[in-house]
This record gives sequence, structure tokens and C-alpha cells, in this order.
Amino acid sequence: MSELLSPPKRERRKQHRPGELLEAALDLFVEKGYAATRSEEVAAKAGVSKGTLFLYFPSKEELFKAVVRENVVKTVTDGALEVANFKGTSKELLHFLMREWWRRYGATKASGITKLIISEGNHFPELAAFYQDEVITPAVRILKDVLQRGRDSGEFKNFDIDSTVMVIIAPILFFIMSKHANAMCLAGQPNTPPENFIAQHADLIVRGLSV
Repeated sequence: MSELLSPPKRERRKQHRPGELLEAALDLFVEKGYAATRSEEVAAKAGVSKGTLFLYFPSKEELFKAVVRENVVKTVTDGALEVANFKGTSKELLHFLMREWWRRYGATKASGITKLIISEGNHFPELAAFYQDEVITPAVRILKDVLQRGRDSGEFKNFDIDSTVMVIIAPILFFIMSKHANAMCLAGQPNTPPENFIAQHADLIVRGLSV
């Protein structure tokens, strides 16, 4: 009975096709960059024709935006909802936010999008502006809300919100760039898991804000 009720195989494949195209595009954008990735390569990797690709995504720019929305914007949106509903202290929330951001984005192949934007954004200002509007601005707003929450509760003291946001973000960006540049510019223990560094970074930030 379940087989009778389920859609035909061809229809099921069609339903999954946008996801397959986005997965193929993510792989190629991260591996080759935006400029070097051709639409026909994405189509071939997903096992469809270029014409089929353009039925779902009418241009490479629209395809890239869809990849960002699926792999980055979604993470930021989920984070905003979790911050809004978090019941613990602001110290616990900041720890949670920093470590989860690394786990859900920094540690994944999707974090290569950050390297792409940094390295190619000057050549594609419209994409850079899109990333700024849909990723950077909302992510910064979340961090500012957490810091303000801590200030209002008296947990965080004597700090400038804008500067502190940059202090939090910069080391995480460094780890992302190092991961995708195949060169860890770190002395001492290059084999230490990045998660350990992120946890230590979060601890130092929280301790510093509490003084």
C-alpha cells in the first residue's frame, strides 16, 4: 500500500533535484571559487543538463545565492531563534553560540563560502553586498543582542559592543581561512582540534567581559 501511495521514482527524483544541484554547486564553489565554477560543471556533477539547472536557478548568481541561503543563512536564522528562546545565563549563551557556530558552520565544508567571499568579493560586489545583507548583518545583530543581554543582566561589564563583536569574530574567521587555505599559521600544536581553540576563545571572552 505504501508503494502505491508514494510518488513515482521519476517524480521523487525531480523533488530532490534542487537539493542535488545545491550540493553540487557548494562542492564546486568551495573547491574552485565563484569565478572559476561554470554552470555546466554544476549540472554535470548533479547528473543533469545545463538547461535543467537553469529551470531551477536562472543564472550562476542566483545559484550561488541559493547555496548561501541553504548553507549559511539557514544557520544564522536558526541561531537567532535559539538565542531568543535561550533560558540560561548570558555567559552560557555566549559560550553556546560560539561553539555551535563552529560546529554547524565553521567545521563544515560550507565555511568555504566565507573564504570565497573574502577572496573574490571585490570582483563581485553584488554578491558581496548580498552576503553582507543576509549573513554578516544578521549574525552581528545576534552577537550584539547577546552582549546587550549580558550587560543588562550585569554579567558583562566595561566593554564596547562593536569592538567586542570584532574580537569574537576575528579568530573564528582566522580558523576558517586557515582550514580552507591548507596552511595553519599557528605555532606549537597544529594538530589540536579547532573545537578546542574555539572553546578556549569563548572562555577567555566570557571571563574578560565579566571583570
